[in-house]
Amino acid sequence: MPRLVLTVIGDDRSGLVEVLANVVSNHGGNWERSQMAELAGKFAGIVVVSVPADRVDELTSALGELEGLLEVSAHPGAEAETVETVEAQHTLTIDLVGNDHPGIVHDVSAVLARHGLSIETIETETRDAPMAGGRLFEAHVIVGLPPSAQVGQIRADLEHLATELLVDLNVSED
Repeated sequence: MPRLVLTVIGDDRSGLVEVLANVVSNHGGNWERSQMAELAGKFAGIVVVSVPADRVDELTSALGELEGLLEVSAHPGAEAETVETVEAQHTLTIDLVGNDHPGIVHDVSAVLARHGLSIETIETETRDAPMAGGRLFEAHVIVGLPPSAQVGQIRADLEHLATELLVDLNVSED
């Protein structure tokens, strides 16, 4: 069964997930996986759905009818066998917290790119720093590790970067 990756954004309000789920369900789709959040007054997310091949166009057309409530883009996704192979690999989990300043995500992602690593998920946020004032930046990153990955060197490079950025870093291998 084909998979679609849906990107979704709209003004935040109650009922948006239900409206989207109804369209998917009414067109024979199965909601497999999603990540959604309210960000700066917008509701944004990514959803993976599987749908019978003969109903892909019908579902895609129906999603377009949500315009004005939600902007939904449908993209072809990988077949199940490909996804299972990717998910079977080891991962590296990176947790980082420190004073917020521009460039943290750029610097961390540059280290990962130099090692040829792919980010599976990244969650970031800023919040008020208790006691010290200012803003704290927090990141939780999960990275896929190919069998050839040199975890010790990756860890050393990330620790060196953490020292330069003056942030606390925790790196663990799963």
